Amino acid sequence: MEPRAETPDQEPLPTTSEVLFELFEVLDIQYKKHDHAPIFTVEEGLHLKAKIPGVHCRNLFLRDKKKKMFLVVAANETQLDLKKLPNFIDSGRISFGSPERLWTHLGIRPGAVNPFCAVNDKDHQVQIILDAAMMAADIVNYHPMDNAMTVSIAPADLLRFFAHTGHEARVVDLTGAAPDPT
Repeated sequence: MEPRAETPDQEPLPTTSEVLFELFEVLDIQYKKHDHAPIFTVEEGLHLKAKIPGVHCRNLFLRDKKKKMFLVVAANETQLDLKKLPNFIDSGRISFGSPERLWTHLGIRPGAVNPFCAVNDKDHQVQIILDAAMMAADIVNYHPMDNAMTVSIAPADLLRFFAHTGHEARVVDLTGAAPDPT
C-alpha cells in the first residue's frame, strides 16, 4: 500500500461523497441523502433522529495490541464496553486507532468515519464488524464520507457494498458487550 500523508487535514479525500454516490449508482444501491450542519459526535446528531427515519449509527475504528484493526459499526443505542468488546470481535485488548492510522487505512478523518470507508482499504487490513441489532432494521443511516450529510440505505445494500469492496463483514450480536449495570 502506498503511504498517505501524515497530515490528513492537508490531503484531499481518496473517495469523496460524490464518488461514493456514483458507486452507489453503479451498484444499484438505493439511498436518500440528507444535508445538515457538520456533526462530530453522536450527541451532536441527536436532533437528526426526529427528521431522518431509520436507525442512526456510529463507527468505531479500533486496533488491538497485535495491530489488528477493526471498524465496528453499531446502532447509536447499542451500548459498548471496550473492555468486553474483544470477546465479541475476536481480538486482544483494544483501543481507538490513531487519526494517522485511520487516514492510512480508511482514507478518512476523525468525525466522518463511516462504513463506506472500506472502499479505501484496498489491502483488506480492517475487519468490518456490524451490529446485529442495526442490521435487523429496515433503514440505516451513515455519513457518506462527509459529516455534513447523512445517507439512508437498506442493510442489504450495505452488505452488497462490502461484497463489492471485497470485505467479509461480520454481523455480530453485540448486546453482551454492554457495560455492566452500576
